[in-house]
Amino acid sequence: MTKAFAPAAERNQRPILDVLRRTLPSDGLVLEIASGTGQHASFFSEHLSRIRWQPSDASREALESIRARVREARRDNLLPPVELDVRTNPWPRVEADAILCINMIHIAPWEATAALFGGASKILEEAQPLITYGPYRLHGTHTSQSNAAFDQTLRARNPEWGVRDVDDLRELGKQTGFELVERVAMPANNMTLIWTRSPRPAATTAE
Repeated sequence: MTKAFAPAAERNQRPILDVLRRTLPSDGLVLEIASGTGQHASFFSEHLSRIRWQPSDASREALESIRARVREARRDNLLPPVELDVRTNPWPRVEADAILCINMIHIAPWEATAALFGGASKILEEAQPLITYGPYRLHGTHTSQSNAAFDQTLRARNPEWGVRDVDDLRELGKQTGFELVERVAMPANNMTLIWTRSPRPAATTAE
């Protein structure tokens, strides 16, 4: 099995860990969506030892890389990856106390973002967090020139990709039962967005 390596994951893992330390539950299981190389899963499971880490990805190559890192780590709280494409309905049966998605939203069609929120809404219970990380626009405006250039590069590669606007994500959150409770500025003009699952509507009984 071949371990892939992403320099960006190496750079951002510690700032993200600092946010996770105070936003994740003290124990339980975190489902990581689009785990990629597996670097984050390995790093976070090492430093958050009371949390069980469930990596996932839709890519065969990514799954191979993650499996290699799981085998290398030999860590009880780092689970073998599951194959998961957020657009698959229903998702594989996974119970989670939190969901984390890093750097997927801008390199996938909008339908994948909608599927992420929709799938998470079926797994998470009231007040449990969905945490997303990456570059975002605010109120229709890029937060930096570098993000604007990055957005153009993404759209040139695939017109369905692009840096998403927080306002659009808020609206999607309302539709799927999530509230944005915190926006954390991160290095390199990225953000971590903390969403929590709203209470589910009470079931109505037909008379």
